[in-house]
Amino acid sequence: MSRAHAESVIKNIISEIVQECAVRGHVVSETLVAFMVKAVVLDPRNGFNVDRLLTKQDVQKLVKLCLEKLTEQCSPSLDTIKMQVYFDMNYTSRREFLEEIHRVVESRLSPVRREITDSRVKTREELDALYRKIITFVQLYTGMGSPKDDKDVQQAAAALQSVFPQMELGAFMVLLKRDKEQQLSELAMLVTGIRLFNKASKKESEETDIHELMPAILNEALPVTSKSIEHELSVSQTLAWKYTAVLEKLTDPDSQPGECDVPVVLLKHALYNIRQHEVFLKMLLADASLCAKHVESLQTDLSSKMKLLKETVQSKTAVPTARVFPLFKSLSKVWSGLKDEAELLNILSNIMHNLQPFIASQAKIFSEAFLDGLLEASEVKTDEQRMTESSDERIVPAEMKTQEWLLPETTANFNELSLQYDGVCGYTLVNSDGLLLPGNPHIGVFKHKEKLYVFRSKEAALKFASSPGDFIAEVAEKAKHSPELIQLLKLHQQFSCVSPYAEMQPGERLLVKPITKCESGTQTDIHPVETNIVKSYEWNEWELRRKAIKLADLLTKVTHSAQTDLSHMRRENVTQTWLPKNAACQSKRDGESSVPKPQIYLAGLRGQRDGNMVKTNLTRSVDE
Repeated sequence: MSRAHAESVIKNIISEIVQECAVRGHVVSETLVAFMVKAVVLDPRNGFNVDRLLTKQDVQKLVKLCLEKLTEQCSPSLDTIKMQVYFDMNYTSRREFLEEIHRVVESRLSPVRREITDSRVKTREELDALYRKIITFVQLYTGMGSPKDDKDVQQAAAALQSVFPQMELGAFMVLLKRDKEQQLSELAMLVTGIRLFNKASKKESEETDIHELMPAILNEALPVTSKSIEHELSVSQTLAWKYTAVLEKLTDPDSQPGECDVPVVLLKHALYNIRQHEVFLKMLLADASLCAKHVESLQTDLSSKMKLLKETVQSKTAVPTARVFPLFKSLSKVWSGLKDEAELLNILSNIMHNLQPFIASQAKIFSEAFLDGLLEASEVKTDEQRMTESSDERIVPAEMKTQEWLLPETTANFNELSLQYDGVCGYTLVNSDGLLLPGNPHIGVFKHKEKLYVFRSKEAALKFASSPGDFIAEVAEKAKHSPELIQLLKLHQQFSCVSPYAEMQPGERLLVKPITKCESGTQTDIHPVETNIVKSYEWNEWELRRKAIKLADLLTKVTHSAQTDLSHMRRENVTQTWLPKNAACQSKRDGESSVPKPQIYLAGLRGQRDGNMVKTNLTRSVDE
């Protein structure tokens, strides 16, 4: 089966499950169904094999199991998965939250801005209407008051009239669209600064109550949001500690036989549900605390800028715009920052309230009275108490020469280490059949294959370190039986075929093993074999022809040069030469020899037809 065909099959399965759930009265998202399909396939109890192609019977079985899980009533496990999906799809980083807030503001401003910049007025009535639109734009831009409130409109109009009289609309209309948009933004900032200054100037005292200048929405959200999150977090933590104490008691080997009738599996799922809620609330509280710090900083900045503006203006009847306009704009920027923080606090508060329905099922199954009855006289320990009890235990790295342990006194940024299982003790999770207990990093952090593990006690740490591979595999098996643990313990890397909800696509291929990738590198000698590269070599025939034409064309060219007073002797040239060296060589001696010089004469060659030739040898001897 090709990859495209497999993705098409899975997409059809997801669509079928979504439709069937809708028929049964359950509204589910494709993201939730996609994760549930993966969870059902990963669970070994269902008998699916990811290496084998799905048959028609497998598809029917898969759809049936998914429908049973998605339509289950009062299921803490299903509620935990729904809560994880909701949070991952609605929560993001602070930067992206602020960008989304700005996008929403821009979506409200763009239609009004477009009407203003595209308008072509001809009559007096149209000019009045255009000026009113500019007032509306200024109010929407700053968020100070409502465009439907007459008092707010009058204040905005008075501030705008002081910096942009209606008679200047003619000059505004002849500007380019880009310049119009820029001027609108500047006018909105100036009007905001002026209105803030006017509001502060109404007070006779020099010290203005900064809370009166802050956005109304911020004054409402700032004191409430953090307290609400802290209250919800306290309730969830108390409930989690109770669940933990009950499970510790029930899983104790010395427990009474009568207590075994209690649904331990449901208790564990309820614990996972409330622990996940606790994790999300801690993230929201951290963001709310950061917002409070930013608000405090912006308040100080707003107070100082307002004081500077008052000192600049004082009781003067006229102040140069070059001095006062930048101060108005800076006030507007600070106020806009405060408004963004208020919007962000509202978003965090909405997310907190929307998490409440996902913890309702465990509260319906296990009331607090029921849990108190199970606890009887058992002590309910907080996470801090457990940390304190094990604080005296400490791993001695010198005794563990074959293992690597990190301790607070020998490790920089110890509190910022990224811990596996989100700080949960992996040994207890396996040994106590899924019980979640926080580990204590001060006992010692075990480093195995570049991953860090913490434990509730020294004994748990030593036993885990004796065979870490087996315990890691057991944790993965626990997560296959309870898929909500994949997100809760952050096991996405271990289950690489299960993506975080925010990254999941409905048509993603779910039943195949992912393509594993790794970074690798090799190093070789620079030139293992000496090369002989001819730089002037050219393989292209047309390039050779071009060069030939160029050289031939040089024959018709003459090089001219001239020397001026400025260029004369501007550079000294130095050349170094080697003097000729006296050299001599030795060769063989010349030799000579003497031979007789032949002198032979012939007579009778001419004048006689029939005469005989006479040869006379007059050669003389060498010795003569």
